[in-house]
Amino acid sequence: MNDRTNTARTDSGARALPPIVDRATWQAERDALLKREKAHTHEGDAIAAARRRLPMVEVPAATPLTGPDGPVTLLETFEGRRQLIAYFHMWHDGHPAAEQCEGCTFFNSQVRELSYLHARDVTYATSCKGPYEVSVRYRDFMGWDVPWYSARDSIEALHADRSAFGLACYLRDGDRVFETYWTTGRGVEPLAPTCGLLDMTVHGRQEPWEDSPAGWPRSRENDGGNWRSAGRPTAQLSRLEAGRSDDLAGPRPRAAGRP
Repeated sequence: MNDRTNTARTDSGARALPPIVDRATWQAERDALLKREKAHTHEGDAIAAARRRLPMVEVPAATPLTGPDGPVTLLETFEGRRQLIAYFHMWHDGHPAAEQCEGCTFFNSQVRELSYLHARDVTYATSCKGPYEVSVRYRDFMGWDVPWYSARDSIEALHADRSAFGLACYLRDGDRVFETYWTTGRGVEPLAPTCGLLDMTVHGRQEPWEDSPAGWPRSRENDGGNWRSAGRPTAQLSRLEAGRSDDLAGPRPRAAGRP
């Protein structure tokens, strides 16, 4: 069957369907899309090659941060490796866990196995804008095991008047530290395989900005609703169901295994 008139259908928004075609027609269109996907991959390789050729800017190696053992320097957060990827986690002072940044929670929740980065002489760490003793309780509540630092006293120097959150790449040359790359917004999407996986589905991310057929499901406007459920960052719900405390003022929650 080659019924191209069977356009997307919705039943109160619940039945958004593409056209139904026979296997040969589907394969022909899939093959045509594959050519575009390969071109996209090759362009991404070219952009990565250009990224590797960017100049770099020196950052004071003694820039202070706070870690589990107290004050440390930016140089020490490399953990002896040559490169550092630092994600800057936003923090809302005085707000409960439910009101912390849903976007930063979304991205940090998906950083898992670090050994592959370590095998390439790369350290990954989170630098939070909040005070260490409060923000690390959030890290423990979420069950994350990435290195966690407070950059509260150095955030302005490290951000250099840029976005409140972002991802930076650093290179160590002996005792000198250089920033080689910075990105924010959708540039941090490599942290979240969820984005790429949803892009492969027929309904996509269901976000308002996407180019989707009429009648396709959409999430709420981009006010955090895309990453929130029941009034809090979505990833928090499974932690609460597992019995973890989200009290950021009390004793540190037990950092049990991931839910």
